[in-house]
Amino acid sequence: MSKSALRPLSDEEWQDLMRQLRDQPRPRPRPFFYGRVMARLAGPPARAVPFGWLRRPAYAVLLGALVLALSGDDKALSSTGPVPGAASHPAP
Repeated sequence: MSKSALRPLSDEEWQDLMRQLRDQPRPRPRPFFYGRVMARLAGPPARAVPFGWLRRPAYAVLLGALVLALSGDDKALSSTGPVPGAASHPAP
């Protein structure tokens, strides 16, 4: 590899590059850009999504916990002790 590729640019070359950047014309926004932005801001609000609240994680987690809590098994609600009178009847 040649040493010229590794040598840093001189101050004069940097100044020339900076001058080229300053001399470039400023970019212009597309036509009617600000008019479209103002129309969108002043227009009616966006349509509400029917289940938009599900997109919020806290509500989704709370709903999931509620569903899991309410979908429990009947065995969890019954007593753990023996049923009175169940031992006195023989099994068929």
